[in-house]
Amino acid sequence: MAEVQAVATEIEMLQRMYAAFNRRDIESVIGSMHANVDWPNGMEGGRVLGKSAVREYWKRQFEILDPNVEPKKFTREADGRIAIDVHQVVRDKGGKLVVDQMVQHVYEFRGGLIQRMEIRS
Repeated sequence: MAEVQAVATEIEMLQRMYAAFNRRDIESVIGSMHANVDWPNGMEGGRVLGKSAVREYWKRQFEILDPNVEPKKFTREADGRIAIDVHQVVRDKGGKLVVDQMVQHVYEFRGGLIQRMEIRS
Protein backbone atom coordinates (compact mmCIF):
# COMPACT_ATOMS: atom_id res chain seq x y z
CA MET A 1 0.00 0.00 0.00
CA ALA A 2 2.87 2.41 0.78
CA GLU A 3 4.30 1.87 -2.71
CA VAL A 4 0.93 2.67 -4.32
CA GLN A 5 0.76 5.89 -2.27
CA ALA A 6 4.33 6.80 -3.25
CA VAL A 7 3.50 6.33 -6.95
CA ALA A 8 0.35 8.45 -6.60
CA THR A 9 2.38 11.18 -4.88
CA GLU A 10 5.06 11.08 -7.59
CA ILE A 11 2.43 11.25 -10.37
CA GLU A 12 0.70 14.22 -8.70
CA MET A 13 4.06 15.98 -8.42
CA LEU A 14 4.82 15.29 -12.09
CA GLN A 15 1.41 16.64 -13.16
CA ARG A 16 2.04 19.85 -11.19
CA MET A 17 5.53 20.01 -12.67
CA TYR A 18 4.29 19.82 -16.29
CA ALA A 19 1.69 22.52 -15.60
CA ALA A 20 4.38 24.74 -14.04
CA PHE A 21 6.74 24.14 -17.00
CA ASN A 22 4.03 25.17 -19.46
CA ARG A 23 3.46 28.37 -17.40
CA ARG A 24 7.27 28.93 -17.41
CA ASP A 25 7.27 28.72 -13.60
CA ILE A 26 10.75 27.24 -13.68
CA GLU A 27 11.47 27.64 -9.96
CA SER A 28 8.48 25.42 -9.10
CA VAL A 29 9.74 22.74 -11.49
CA ILE A 30 13.31 22.96 -10.16
CA GLY A 31 11.91 22.61 -6.64
CA SER A 32 10.82 19.07 -7.56
CA MET A 33 14.39 18.08 -8.43
CA HIS A 34 17.20 16.55 -6.42
CA ALA A 35 20.19 18.93 -6.02
CA ASN A 36 22.27 16.69 -8.31
CA VAL A 37 19.54 16.07 -10.88
CA ASP A 38 20.66 14.47 -14.17
CA TRP A 39 18.58 16.00 -16.99
CA PRO A 40 18.57 15.53 -20.78
CA ASN A 41 19.42 18.50 -22.97
CA GLY A 42 16.83 17.84 -25.67
CA MET A 43 17.71 21.00 -27.58
CA GLU A 44 21.51 20.81 -27.84
CA GLY A 45 22.18 17.17 -27.02
CA GLY A 46 23.91 15.60 -24.06
CA ARG A 47 22.89 16.05 -20.42
CA VAL A 48 22.95 18.77 -17.79
CA LEU A 49 23.76 18.06 -14.14
CA GLY A 50 22.37 19.95 -11.16
CA LYS A 51 19.53 22.39 -10.64
CA SER A 52 21.44 25.48 -11.77
CA ALA A 53 22.47 23.77 -15.03
CA VAL A 54 18.82 22.82 -15.72
CA ARG A 55 17.72 26.40 -14.99
CA GLU A 56 20.33 27.83 -17.40
CA TYR A 57 19.42 25.27 -20.09
CA TRP A 58 15.75 26.22 -19.88
CA LYS A 59 16.57 29.96 -19.97
CA ARG A 60 18.47 29.40 -23.25
CA GLN A 61 15.67 27.22 -24.60
CA PHE A 62 12.90 29.72 -23.79
CA GLU A 63 14.81 32.52 -25.52
CA ILE A 64 14.38 30.78 -28.89
CA LEU A 65 11.61 28.19 -28.48
CA ASP A 66 8.10 27.94 -27.06
CA PRO A 67 7.63 24.31 -25.95
CA ASN A 68 4.41 22.87 -24.53
CA VAL A 69 4.33 19.38 -23.03
CA GLU A 70 1.13 17.58 -22.05
CA PRO A 71 1.35 14.29 -20.14
CA LYS A 72 -1.13 11.76 -21.51
CA LYS A 73 -0.40 8.42 -19.80
CA PHE A 74 1.60 7.47 -16.69
CA THR A 75 3.09 3.97 -16.30
CA ARG A 76 5.13 2.49 -13.45
CA GLU A 77 8.04 0.51 -14.92
CA ALA A 78 9.37 -2.72 -13.40
CA ASP A 79 12.47 -0.92 -12.08
CA GLY A 80 10.31 1.63 -10.23
CA ARG A 81 10.72 4.52 -12.66
CA ILE A 82 7.67 6.36 -13.98
CA ALA A 83 7.26 6.60 -17.76
CA ILE A 84 4.96 9.24 -19.21
CA ASP A 85 3.63 9.41 -22.76
CA VAL A 86 3.87 13.12 -23.56
CA HIS A 87 2.45 15.18 -26.41
CA GLN A 88 5.18 17.69 -27.21
CA VAL A 89 4.50 20.75 -29.34
CA VAL A 90 7.39 23.14 -29.94
CA ARG A 91 7.13 26.43 -31.80
CA ASP A 92 9.76 29.02 -32.53
CA LYS A 93 9.31 32.52 -31.11
CA GLY A 94 7.54 33.56 -34.32
CA GLY A 95 4.90 30.88 -33.78
CA LYS A 96 6.14 28.53 -36.52
CA LEU A 97 5.69 24.84 -35.66
CA VAL A 98 9.04 23.10 -35.10
CA VAL A 99 7.90 19.79 -33.57
CA ASP A 100 4.55 18.10 -32.89
CA GLN A 101 5.12 14.57 -31.63
CA MET A 102 4.57 12.01 -28.94
CA VAL A 103 7.62 11.17 -26.83
CA GLN A 104 8.14 9.33 -23.58
CA HIS A 105 9.68 10.92 -20.51
CA VAL A 106 11.05 8.53 -17.89
CA TYR A 107 11.68 9.69 -14.32
CA GLU A 108 13.78 8.20 -11.55
CA PHE A 109 13.17 9.47 -8.02
CA ARG A 110 15.40 9.69 -4.96
CA GLY A 111 14.15 10.88 -1.60
CA GLY A 112 10.86 12.04 -3.13
CA LEU A 113 12.62 14.24 -5.71
CA ILE A 114 13.47 13.77 -9.38
CA GLN A 115 16.98 12.34 -9.65
CA ARG A 116 17.08 11.62 -13.39
CA MET A 117 14.97 12.06 -16.50
CA GLU A 118 15.39 10.56 -19.93
CA ILE A 119 13.59 11.10 -23.21
CA ARG A 120 12.58 8.17 -25.40
CA SER A 121 11.42 8.71 -29.00
